[in-house]
Amino acid sequence: MSEELVFVKLGGSLITDKRRESTVRAGTLRLLAEELHAVLTAKPDLRLLLGHGSGSFGHWEASRYNTRAGVRTPAEWRGFTQVSAAVLRLNRIVVDTFTRADVPVLSLQPSASAVAEDGRLVSLALLPIQRALDAGLIPLVFGDAVFDSVRGGTILSTEDIFFYLTPLLRPARILLFGNAPGVLDDRRAVIPLITPGTYAQVEPFLRGAGGVDVTGGMADKVTHMMALVQAAPGLSVHILTGIESGNLTRALLEPESFSGTHIRAD
Repeated sequence: MSEELVFVKLGGSLITDKRRESTVRAGTLRLLAEELHAVLTAKPDLRLLLGHGSGSFGHWEASRYNTRAGVRTPAEWRGFTQVSAAVLRLNRIVVDTFTRADVPVLSLQPSASAVAEDGRLVSLALLPIQRALDAGLIPLVFGDAVFDSVRGGTILSTEDIFFYLTPLLRPARILLFGNAPGVLDDRRAVIPLITPGTYAQVEPFLRGAGGVDVTGGMADKVTHMMALVQAAPGLSVHILTGIESGNLTRALLEPESFSGTHIRAD
C-alpha cells in the first residue's frame, strides 16, 4: 500500500452556491466524484482523507443562530440541532454522489466524537479514521456543530479538523479546492507561493469568502495552513480551483503540473 496520505477538501463555495440557502452545485459535485473515481482507477493505492465544507447549508443556519460564538440558551441549543441537521443534509448528498461514482467514501460525523475548547478542537475519535484508511476506504469528514467545554457548543470547519489530524496522521499534502484559482492579490492575480517570510505581504489580501461564511473564509484557511506547514516539516499545502476540469486529477497524479497557491515552510 502507498505510504502517501493526502488530505483533500472540497470547499463549500465549490460544491454549493453560498449566496443561496441550501443550494448544491450538483453538476460540479458529480464531475468531481467521477474525476476522483478515475484517479483511484489510475492509482488504486492512493490514500485519501476527504473533507467538505458546509457551504450554503451549515453556514446559513450557523449565522442565523450565531452558533460559533457559543450555545447556552434553549433557543440556541435548538439552533445547534438545526445546524447539525443542515450539514448532514449536504453530507448525505455528497456521500450519495460519490457512492454512485464508485468512490468508497465512509462518512464520519465529527459531532459524534469531537469536543472543542473555546473554539479549538481538542478531541476527535481517531480509530475509525485509521480503520477506514487501513481498509482502503476514504474517510469523509466535514465542518459541523460540536460540543465545546467553554462555549457549550460551537462550529468547527474542515480546516479545524485537518489541523487536528495532521500531526496524528502525517499527510504528505493537503489540497484545498474552492471556486477561486487560489489566493488572490488586489489585482485578482493568483499569489503562487506563501511562506512565513511572505505572509505579512499577503495578509492584507485575505478576505472572507463570498456569501455567508461563519468560519473565517480565506483568511482563516491560510492562517491555519501556515501554522501547519511550520509545525510539520515537509508538509505541502495547495489552495486551488476545483471548477477547472482535470485539476483534481493533476493535483493528485501530477503534483508539479497544476496552478494555484502553494503554502510551505520555506
